[in-house]
Amino acid sequence: MEELSKARENVVGRRGLPHPAVVEKRLCITVPEAAAMLGISRNFAYELVRRRELPVRKFGKRLLIPRVALEKMLEQGGSQ
Repeated sequence: MEELSKARENVVGRRGLPHPAVVEKRLCITVPEAAAMLGISRNFAYELVRRRELPVRKFGKRLLIPRVALEKMLEQGGSQ
């Protein structure tokens, strides 16, 4: 049981979000993960999605943000 707890600590970080090392390997991130990375609230991140100021792709009911598109947007200095 203790091993499972330690394994979970390596995968899940603060606030129940995946550990940054796990997120770093993925091509897309969730809106709450993007909010944590950007230092904004989860609600504000969803507001930016609604205003189409964050690059988002919908897969079924899931909203995912392509990592490359987010990085490109930040390099350009704001929303697309």
